[in-house]
Amino acid sequence: MSLSNETRARIEALLAEHRVVLFMKGNRAAPQCGFSAAAAGRLDSLIDDYATVDVLADEAIRAGIKEFGNWPTIPQLYIDGELVGGADIVQSMTDSGELQQLLGLPPPDRTPPEISVSDAAVAAIRPALEEAGSARLFLVVDGRYQPQFQLREPGAHDIVVEVNGLEIHFDVASAQRARGATIDWTSTPRGMGLAIYLPAAPKAVQAMDVATLKRRLDAGDITVIDVRPPGERARAPFAGAQVFEPESHDRLMALPKDTALAFLCHRGVSSRNAAEHFFDHGFTNLWNVEGGIDAWAAEIDPSTPRY
Repeated sequence: MSLSNETRARIEALLAEHRVVLFMKGNRAAPQCGFSAAAAGRLDSLIDDYATVDVLADEAIRAGIKEFGNWPTIPQLYIDGELVGGADIVQSMTDSGELQQLLGLPPPDRTPPEISVSDAAVAAIRPALEEAGSARLFLVVDGRYQPQFQLREPGAHDIVVEVNGLEIHFDVASAQRARGATIDWTSTPRGMGLAIYLPAAPKAVQAMDVATLKRRLDAGDITVIDVRPPGERARAPFAGAQVFEPESHDRLMALPKDTALAFLCHRGVSSRNAAEHFFDHGFTNLWNVEGGIDAWAAEIDPSTPRY
């Protein structure tokens, strides 16, 4: 497929308007493939201000960008109008510090993280290493602080930690996120397994008191999700709240993943569970209203019925 003049002009306009542009599947809040997620995650760890173009939403751009830069795959990163490369190159340049230099940022902190690994965890990991050949053990921590062990070939820019007889490799971003990590072999909801605790990880759901909720509602910068059953909502309505129920689930899940959401129930218990459900679906700005509608009635609006 040849690149039309119209599509070329659209691409050139995007590159002229934004210094950093990532052509990807999905967007930075909701990537639609692993490679796009990896590239966006690398950029997210470095800069806040960059543009993404969802090629799945525009077939002309999806085909045209491959012709434009003579690069056959998606994602593609452009800086100052020049093609940098795809996901693997973005990762390699981040680990080497070349991408930071290109963006005018300080070089990455390559200080090895201090971590601890229990004897039981070492005993569980070693059998896999014995069959790994030249592959090395990597601990990868993504942008949502989801940790995962991988066996793969080492790279020239790995950050390496030796702890309790294990050699563990990190990329630059994972090393920062893993600082202070503890790794153990223990009982999990799925049985015995590796448990990785990351103290640097942000809390999935943050607490919000009703006074703060009132201020943010007055400022218009937060959306309330009422998770109470219909009978309770009818008994003590909360004006302006979105309702979380099966019929509204898909609509709410389509909101931008960085939307500020405050979850409200009777006393603040079931609302936290609902907020964690949204976290599992990629939402990043989640708040639980402590004390729920009961605290709202007691401290903010005494006209709200208590029950």
